[in-house]
Amino acid sequence: MPIKVQSELPAKRVLEDENIFIMDKARAIHQDIRPLRIAILNLMPLKEDTEVQLLRSLSNTPLQVDITLLTTASYVGKNTASNHLDQFYLNFDEVKHLKFDGLIITGAPVEQMEFEEVTYWEELKTIMDWSKANVTSTFHICWGAQAGLYYHYGIPKVNLEKKLFGVYKHHVLNRKIPLVRGFDDVFYAPHSRYTTVSTEEILKKPELTILAKSQEAGAFIVIADNGKQIFVTGHPEYDRLTLDKEYKRDVDKGLEIELPGNYYPDELTYVRPELTWRAHANALYTNWLNYYVYQVTPYEL
Repeated sequence: MPIKVQSELPAKRVLEDENIFIMDKARAIHQDIRPLRIAILNLMPLKEDTEVQLLRSLSNTPLQVDITLLTTASYVGKNTASNHLDQFYLNFDEVKHLKFDGLIITGAPVEQMEFEEVTYWEELKTIMDWSKANVTSTFHICWGAQAGLYYHYGIPKVNLEKKLFGVYKHHVLNRKIPLVRGFDDVFYAPHSRYTTVSTEEILKKPELTILAKSQEAGAFIVIADNGKQIFVTGHPEYDRLTLDKEYKRDVDKGLEIELPGNYYPDELTYVRPELTWRAHANALYTNWLNYYVYQVTPYEL
């Protein structure tokens, strides 16, 4: 997929080194195609890492995608340089008059706080409410999925006894729904969180359908309103070494943390982890863009 981004975005150089087709604005304007307009509300602290992961995940269809990076105005993180945010990010007030084909709401390391305690919760509620009328389909990730299920359907998150951390086996429940088209019966995906959402609570809502779940990680892919709202409770976009970096970061901080499950070969942290989830992650994002954005969005937004 040709992904249209600002020419100076550092993620562009990283992905070009991987032979992923990234198109800058100068080239895009010469193609007589209306690109899909996708906004990414990036709530992760290491925004540049998340940019690379998500742009890579969106790179597997022939569709042209115009990316708008969003951050919150009510909270400015300290882990991303301010000049990067100033150059490449907009806040909601700058785009609320626009419509988008798709919106991605990322996870955030705040799951141990009550939603109402999160500094930008009111702003996020405004964005999620706005998305119902101004976005064709919204894709929620990890804490973003928990926040979306809570806001739209009143489903609370539940604290876990210990961090769910590792790569887990999942089973497809309804392969006739296009979002999981091409999936194997069993697939793997990373998780990294201290909270979860009760499968029983999801099943009480007739508007929600669970498409994939894990014995260890619970409901993984949940769809609502014919795909207008999609909730993914893990991190299929993660790189090979993302869990490795998180584990070693927590060890360096002196935190009590177990090895990520099903990740390091023979549980040896110096051995390169196997990448076992990329193919299904690519299929998930490709199916979302094709069936729930491109196929249903109006030509004139």
